[in-house]
Amino acid sequence: MRKGIPHRYPLVMDGGLSNQLESQGNNLDNPLWTAALLADHPEEIKNAHLAYLEAGARCLITSSYQASIQGFMALGYDKNKAEEFMLQTVGLARQAVREFTSRTRTEIVPRVAASIGPYGAGLADGSEYTGDYGVSPETLARFHRPRLELLDATEADFFAVETIPDFTEATVLSGLLRNKSKSAWISFSCKDEEYLRDGTPVEDALRLFAGHSRVFALGVNCTAPRHITGLIRRVKAAAPAKRVVIYPNSGETYHAESKTWSDSADLDHLERMTEEWLDAGADIIGGCCRMGPAEIRAIARAVYSRSS
Repeated sequence: MRKGIPHRYPLVMDGGLSNQLESQGNNLDNPLWTAALLADHPEEIKNAHLAYLEAGARCLITSSYQASIQGFMALGYDKNKAEEFMLQTVGLARQAVREFTSRTRTEIVPRVAASIGPYGAGLADGSEYTGDYGVSPETLARFHRPRLELLDATEADFFAVETIPDFTEATVLSGLLRNKSKSAWISFSCKDEEYLRDGTPVEDALRLFAGHSRVFALGVNCTAPRHITGLIRRVKAAAPAKRVVIYPNSGETYHAESKTWSDSADLDHLERMTEEWLDAGADIIGGCCRMGPAEIRAIARAVYSRSS
């Protein structure tokens, strides 16, 4: 832990990094998505982190979700530069925390979670929404191992292993995390209240980590708000010893082929939904795709009203 008062539960985390970067005027049409800004405009990432801290978040997720050593090297960077970019994702979040705490003089130092996105995120083809990778467990391990090892040695407080849609990938990650020094939360991407994106029952995936020594929280992200309460109950039942982490998307539908969204957001009563999620047992609450500072501010109001 960093110096300062340790974080308290419930813990408010940030929202979608991509939508905030786009609202700041950045074009993310790149295979590396938000991580593309690491090379040319890293201050934009830091400013996005700051926007969430100012909205009430006390946990930031780094910009390494879609970043990978392989991905940077595919764009022409050498291995050393690729690793430098990966380390920079933690540095930018830490810089935002320092600026925020210096300005506000808060005693509670916001935490930094190093994002470990799914294999499909690196493909930039929307397959993280299906889990239909068509690759072997060995390929998944070769993809995840270097990033985990590199980020394990950083000043991030823990890993955010997130948007996992596939049981095989979850199994691989379970093994890779066992010898890491950092603890982790694992959040799955679900198509409804019962199944991962690949059709695996949620309970099967949760049981992989229910007794895992390096995993302190389990939950879901990039999942519609209407499914969250039921999923919290499933996490509590399958892994009662773990904290519960949830960060839904806006409820809209993403179309990978056109990289567009359709349907309406499901956020009209976000504060009330947050209260419901707290009552169901959520410990860490934030937002994913299309959830920006305004939504995190609403979540924070609901959370902090309980401790005031």
